[in-house]
Amino acid sequence: MTAAVPLLASRDVATPDTLALPGFVSAHSHAFQRALRGRAAGADFWAWRDEMLAEAERQTPELVRVQYAAVYQELRRAGYTAVGEFHYLGVAEARAAAEAAAEAGIAFVLLHVAYARGGLPRMRQESAQAYLREVEALRGAGIRVGVAPHSVRACPRDWLEAIAGYAAGEQLPLHVHADEQPREIEECLAEHGCRPIELLARTGCLSERSTVVHATHADGAELDLLAAHGAIVCACPTTEADLGDGFLPAVRVQHRGIPICIGTDSNVRIDPLEELRELEGIARRQSGRRGVFPTDALLDIGSAAGARALGLETWPEIEIDLGHQCLAGIAPEQVPAALLAGCGADVVVQG
Repeated sequence: MTAAVPLLASRDVATPDTLALPGFVSAHSHAFQRALRGRAAGADFWAWRDEMLAEAERQTPELVRVQYAAVYQELRRAGYTAVGEFHYLGVAEARAAAEAAAEAGIAFVLLHVAYARGGLPRMRQESAQAYLREVEALRGAGIRVGVAPHSVRACPRDWLEAIAGYAAGEQLPLHVHADEQPREIEECLAEHGCRPIELLARTGCLSERSTVVHATHADGAELDLLAAHGAIVCACPTTEADLGDGFLPAVRVQHRGIPICIGTDSNVRIDPLEELRELEGIARRQSGRRGVFPTDALLDIGSAAGARALGLETWPEIEIDLGHQCLAGIAPEQVPAALLAGCGADVVVQG
């Protein structure tokens, strides 16, 4: 686990009726997918993916500039003050996303995606070297960037090795989807003779700067690899539930001391307290115990762990409205636990 953030100690409040806390961090977002909420078709992830790709195809820099600003403003109102955008729509659209984040006033890290095969033609680069040239150009434009091989489905072994080497040399965050779906694991076994996280370890993609997104179907040996390399897991509980992905083996992850952060992913819901509450709920169902993740650990998962995953040293705080009806009658020392037990994002003071 990452070190817990002190909740009440030495944090000034703007008024007696508010409580200052570290801002929440969405370490994994696909902002354009917010448009799919309530209308995505299909009975499983793969059918949903077809409609998602159709939505991706219609994106333009102008549309990204407007729609991402709206999504990032929603994130900001919900208490997220930093976001990692896992971006595979093109370089011009990446610049537009950065502009949208600046307008919304949210700390932004572009997780620029490498795509060798599959997906849409607009998502793919001709080589790993061409991908890295895109990363260099975006960094040269002043955008904070992390590298992101999309998945072991989208990137062959030599791409993974090249990207991992660049990330290590430049000390950049590396984010990658892995073990989200059983079919992904079956295909990796057929092609490489090992499971996705095992392949990431063999190609140098696991380190303390690495974040594995989802890991919903990771087995014990893969979790051991994450722990041994100091990698982070990004859980996206509301999206994983919506897509039928499964759920993080949270108790086994915690038992191994693997750091966890959260992401809004498809942005079907934008509420960090709900993400954290669902994470704890998953752990309770798995273990039959309450309070698997202590309050301070959950708030750290929602904030500092995500900042670490994105390579951020600072990000804005938020203020909690202590006069909100969901906190009525709550003793001051119980406020953090009450936030996680029963509040929604509307408890965040709007600036």
